[in-house]
Amino acid sequence: MPDSEDKFIAMVSATAEVSLPVSQFEPRSTLAVATHEIERSKFPAVDYHNHLDAQEPGEVLRVMDACGVDKCVNITMQVGDQAFEMHRRFKHFAPDRFDSYAWFDWTDLHEAGFWERCVRRLERFVDAGFIGIKIWKDLGLTLKDSNGELLKVNDERLIPFFEKAGELNFPVMFHIADPDAFFLPIDRFNERYEELAAHPDWSFYGSHFSKAELLAQRDSIFTRHPNTTFVAAHLAEKSENLAYVGRLLDENPNLYVDIGARTAELGRQPYTAREFFLKYADRILFGTDLVPETEMYRLHFRFLETRDEYFDYPSHASRQGRWQIYGIDLPDDVLNKVYRENALKLLLR
Repeated sequence: MPDSEDKFIAMVSATAEVSLPVSQFEPRSTLAVATHEIERSKFPAVDYHNHLDAQEPGEVLRVMDACGVDKCVNITMQVGDQAFEMHRRFKHFAPDRFDSYAWFDWTDLHEAGFWERCVRRLERFVDAGFIGIKIWKDLGLTLKDSNGELLKVNDERLIPFFEKAGELNFPVMFHIADPDAFFLPIDRFNERYEELAAHPDWSFYGSHFSKAELLAQRDSIFTRHPNTTFVAAHLAEKSENLAYVGRLLDENPNLYVDIGARTAELGRQPYTAREFFLKYADRILFGTDLVPETEMYRLHFRFLETRDEYFDYPSHASRQGRWQIYGIDLPDDVLNKVYRENALKLLLR
């Protein structure tokens, strides 16, 4: 018997790729479970978070039509005259199908009168037909004032800007941090090791600031400006902790969140995620933050509309982690709000 066992082990060792790099490991599930391919969203969807500057409007529209996406919001990353040109490019192509978010312009930060110009720019964006403005993570992470001091997210010099946004009914979107794993060591305990090993410049581990500090600064703005509407992108950048996001929504009735690029996180906690969607159905926006493709949209629909188990999450470039997701089978009234109605409340202000 020992000889037979030794021969079997030797045979397996000879045929197995024991030195296979983990980056090349692509296991195929052997589960035999129900699958549902959802080609079109159950209700006409509004993709409230996307970046289309590098896309052709006609090609994006083809994908939207194939998937039942009624509107797409382009968060342009252009500033100055280029931002207005990008807005016109999509709006003129299909006026009823595209809208634009502006990008906060820091290019003249060190020039006299900058903080006052920020307020005037808001008025120009409103007059041009933009539907909101996004503040990105360079605020709080890299931007320094003329004295060389790192700007805090809740810098008091931005108070007139946020107050004017409230007066104009002009939503402000925030993205000022990244996933929790990006603030942890890139080691064998980091669940996004492969992604960070391939992109070590994405890591903030060892920085002089913490994610908790960044979020606390941002959260104080929501409270400080109750008459301004805010959208906290990527589930308030805390999709790993939906209890935290829920408390944030409870404390700030002026706040919405979008799910852009966070289906991977939501889909691996399907019970918690479903309860979150049911409780905050009026405050969640459908968004993808991924290049418009039919398969990308259909994986989102499968997550939101079915009870399918253990399937791929939508992603581009490097995957976020080595896990699969599960559908949360939302009821129709919640789907309609998340896909469409909540976004329309902001678009039609």
